Amino acid sequence: MTPDALTAAVTGFLAGARDKARGGLTVSEFGSLTVELIRLAVTGLDTINGMDGPTKKAWALSCVGSLFDSVADSCVPLVARPAWWIVRPAVRSLVMAAAGGALEQILKLTRAAAPEPAK
Repeated sequence: MTPDALTAAVTGFLAGARDKARGGLTVSEFGSLTVELIRLAVTGLDTINGMDGPTKKAWALSCVGSLFDSVADSCVPLVARPAWWIVRPAVRSLVMAAAGGALEQILKLTRAAAPEPAK
């Protein structure tokens, strides 16, 4: 996958997530979207040469940050929004930390499931 193709895939994924969020999301649905996005990023980044591991991780986590900024508010009922605006930065930090750990695990699973290269 080329970097441009991966960027387009992530942009399309985020657009689809925003469409799903229009009617509201549950926290579970947000978690599923986050894992799907991490999988997409890991799968795509694993095929791109010329980027080191920390750069790839930072790129994937920036995608999760974009997802959070785009749709997390739709997980919160309107009546709880005043409290949400107070705790939102802390929740974002927690989501990003959890995504960093999930990224490491998904990377291991993705590489373990990949076929052995032909010798």
